[in-house]
Amino acid sequence: MFTIYKKEIRQFFSSLIGYIAIIVFLLVLGLFIWIFPDTNVLDFGYATLDSFFGIAPYVFIFLIPAITMRSFAEEINTGTIELLATRPLTELQIILGKYFAALTLVLIAILPTLIYFYTLYNLATPVGNVDMGGIMGSYFGLFFLGGVFVAIGIFCSAVTSNQIVAFIIGVFLCFFLYLAFGYMSQFAAVVGKFDYLIESFGLSAHYDAMGKGVIDTRDVIYFLSIISMFILFTRTAISARRW
Repeated sequence: MFTIYKKEIRQFFSSLIGYIAIIVFLLVLGLFIWIFPDTNVLDFGYATLDSFFGIAPYVFIFLIPAITMRSFAEEINTGTIELLATRPLTELQIILGKYFAALTLVLIAILPTLIYFYTLYNLATPVGNVDMGGIMGSYFGLFFLGGVFVAIGIFCSAVTSNQIVAFIIGVFLCFFLYLAFGYMSQFAAVVGKFDYLIESFGLSAHYDAMGKGVIDTRDVIYFLSIISMFILFTRTAISARRW
């Protein structure tokens, strides 16, 4: 597994994929946090990164499928996936190697945003007057959300040999799981039944819950379950190709 992990990391940074992903993530969020008037933290009047944690999932919805779309699709299209089958690795080890490599890239993209937190911490009056629990909880939530999106993207890449198709399917699934259940729960609330239950199936509900500063084991188990489910789906998709 570690061999696949190193190979994927080298590919990310030997091409422009890794650098572009990190730069785009930081640039887009930087513009929303410090420049654009409607989300500019300097205009809020109080120290908060709510705009950052509100926008970051939507950037991830497009950015992570773009990172993962080549994971298996490129291997299938070029035929190099047959070479992987000859290595002394199980399907699960190959999948996990690719998964953790993409997740590492997501983590590398998130870490520089701590500069935003440090800046906000020093801009607050008095210095340090920020919601530490909420911010740390939101960072954990963002990392887990990124982990789910990576698992979805890897799965989408395994079901097609076309990277563009993998990207489109990945964006759709990420968008659906993040927002659709919230919209459906609003409809259920009008009807008067099961609104909370329906909302709890969506990613946004658990992400928002972590943003309150409480790391509930139920939220962690939920994220890990979705990740495991899509990794299992990916293994099934790869096995169905009968290497």
